[in-house]
Amino acid sequence: MPKQVDHRERREAIARALWRVVEQRGVTQLTMRVVAQEAGMSLGQLQHYFASRTAMLSFAMDFASEQTSVRVHQGLEKLGDRPHPRDVLRLTLAEMLPLHADARATSRMSAAYVLEALHDEAVHEQARRGLVQGRALVEQLVRQAIADGHIDSGRDPATETNLLLALTGFTSLIELDVIEPQDVLAAIDVYLDRLFRST
Repeated sequence: MPKQVDHRERREAIARALWRVVEQRGVTQLTMRVVAQEAGMSLGQLQHYFASRTAMLSFAMDFASEQTSVRVHQGLEKLGDRPHPRDVLRLTLAEMLPLHADARATSRMSAAYVLEALHDEAVHEQARRGLVQGRALVEQLVRQAIADGHIDSGRDPATETNLLLALTGFTSLIELDVIEPQDVLAAIDVYLDRLFRST
């Protein structure tokens, strides 16, 4: 009997090939033909899974987000049953930054996706929706930390969320070797120490 092709698995392999193209060659080289070559298949085979470059890019971005969530979840499991909200926020912020190979690939993918979103209305809406959902999760963590007394009740949760997400702006400084990763983590720790009440 011929082997069944796992379509999801094949689509994920294409997405990873797309990440490699973005990471190693840049977004200007991101064509379906180049991704097909990187994935070790013909253009026709790739088009069987993705009808357009936009569809391929959108799936690759969704998959990148899923992988970030998986890494955060794995990190949370290591923190134990009732992790402190400061540790949860630190882990979440760290996984949004290009501090290791997997996060670097997804970070560069995100940057490419934002550039695409500026000129494609459908991609713009999908990217915006994903960012809105991600921001809402961070704000939920902040609101809970305030409710539980870990953060001063006088702090505005929306503003604190915006300031926390602004810390992901270190991405460009890391990628261009302006700041070392350990210095970025030190800055995040200082900010979180100022935000959270000492226990």
